[in-house]
Parts: sequence; structure tokens; C-alpha cells
Amino acid sequence: MSRGQPNIAIAHWPGLELFGNADLDRFRALGTLLNTEPIGAWDDQANALLADAEVVVGHWGCPPLDAAMLDRAPRLGLFAYAAGTVKMTLTDAVWDRSIRVTSGANANAEPVAEFTLAAILFANKGVLWRRGPADFSALSDMGDRQWGNYGRTVGIVGASLIGRRVVELLRAFPHLKVTLYDPYVTSEEAASLGVEKLELDELCAGADVLSIHAPALPETMHLIGPAQLAALPDGATVINTARGPLIDHEALMPHLASGRLHAILDVTDPEPLPEDSPLLDMPNVWISPHLAGSQGTELARMTDNVIEEVRRWSVREQALNEVTRDRLATMA
Repeated sequence: MSRGQPNIAIAHWPGLELFGNADLDRFRALGTLLNTEPIGAWDDQANALLADAEVVVGHWGCPPLDAAMLDRAPRLGLFAYAAGTVKMTLTDAVWDRSIRVTSGANANAEPVAEFTLAAILFANKGVLWRRGPADFSALSDMGDRQWGNYGRTVGIVGASLIGRRVVELLRAFPHLKVTLYDPYVTSEEAASLGVEKLELDELCAGADVLSIHAPALPETMHLIGPAQLAALPDGATVINTARGPLIDHEALMPHLASGRLHAILDVTDPEPLPEDSPLLDMPNVWISPHLAGSQGTELARMTDNVIEEVRRWSVREQALNEVTRDRLATMA
């Protein structure tokens, strides 16, 4: 039995144009759309919407779902989040009520994995470090075994949604060896993914590229620290598209300053970096402004995902990506 046509409210940063007119019409096809201008705070103006809302569709900037908000939303049955990490939006009060929570983390994993794949291939080729116009004198570098994508080893830290998708994309390159560190994945599970499971220090010692995809948890802070960085081979590249504090930046700095290692950092610690950070001027460091996740046209994938989550809830189908209390603890 379906739940019928639910009342749907939208909450995120006002001014963030996530849902276009065609998307709003798709919501209307599923139920009653209570607002088109997103709620940015659970203030008095939101009271009428919350009183009727059976579904709240959230995105970046959605205010937290605390007990006071939930008391004002007695009919709420689904919180569908159209973005990745939902940790900052959920509170313990959510789990005390029969509210389904879904995340767009699976949809957001795709562009991050694509960014990572490009970073891996560019890093091995030396594209980011050997810039400039064509110069035939550079042909003398052709035999330099530091560069190239044949016979290289990529070490993946974390079999998260993104980490697993990176592994899938790398299958198109059988000449690349892929190893994995994840304490929650068995050797048999790793083999089913087509990768070899290693302990972290051993993985680092053999990695030409180290790509980080672990969640930000107390136990993963500075997961890549002095021992792991020292274990990396000369010329290796560290890629971080997860969270900045997973790398001990103080330990990383001397390896970068000496030129021994390279780094592609879409996230940093702190974030953003101060204007006088030496990382910004190092030729062997590529900094991007936390853009690996969904941007521009890629937002449509998360829109499609959240509309499908609303549809599934309304007809009592299983969610695409449901978030539980236990699962939340291990998410990025």
C-alpha cells in the first residue's frame, strides 16, 4: 500500500539554485510541494510548512533536525538529503522517531571518483608537475622511469562508496595494480573487488599513488602520519579528496618541501588554507578548492537521486541509500 501524495518541503541555503522549474514539477507529480523558496532556518515562518510536511528534502545548508524542529513536524516520515555527508544535519532526536533518512552520498561519489581517476592518471604521467610549452629538449625525460601509467601501483585507503567506485573505474586500466587498506574489509571481500588487501604501512611502501577515501572519524584523524609518509617511495603522489585532517599536514610538509613527494589536495587542514601557506606556492603540490564533489551539471544527478528517494518512500519501496544510526557513525 502506498502512502499517497505526500506533502513535501524543501530546506537548504536560500539562493542555492539546486532545483529548477522542471525539478519542482517532478516533485509536484509525486505530491504537494509546500514551498519553492527553500527554508534556511526553522524559524516562525517555517512553522506552517513543518506542521504539514511529511517529507523534507534537504541539501547543503539545511538547518539541523533537532528535537525542537521535529516537535514542530509531527507528520514527518522522510528526510531525503540531496547531498553527501548528512552528519551535520542529523541529531540523536531523529533516531527516536520513525523517520526514514536517505543520503545522496552514492550520487555524489561518482564525480569524486571521476576526479580521483583523472588525478591518478595525471599524477603518474607527471602532467601537473611538468607544465609549459612544447620543448624538444624535454625528450630527454622520455626514459625517466618516474613517469608513466604502466606497471604503477595505486594504494586506496578506505573502501567507502567513493573508494569502491575508484576501484571500479581503475578496472579499465589492467596495467595498474590496485591495493587496499580498510580494517573493516576482509581479504576475501578485497579479492572480490579485484584488489589486494594490505596493512596501511605496507600499502604505503608500495604505492606510487596514495588515494585517501576514509571517513573522518576520531580514529582516522592523521591516519596518514609520519610513518606512512616516510614509507611512501620517492616521487609518490598523495591524493586527498576525503577530509583534510586525515593527513598530518605538519608531517607532510617536509616531504613536499624537499620535492620527495607530490600532492593533489582537494581538501586541506585547515580549510581553506591561509594565504601565506607554503603549500600554495610549491610546484609539486596541486590545490583545488574542494570541488571534486558535485558541481554544475553534476548536481542534476543528486536531484534525480533525491526525487527517486521521495518516490520510493511514497510507494513503500526500499531506499536507494538509507542512513541508519550505525551507518552514520562510519560515514564521511
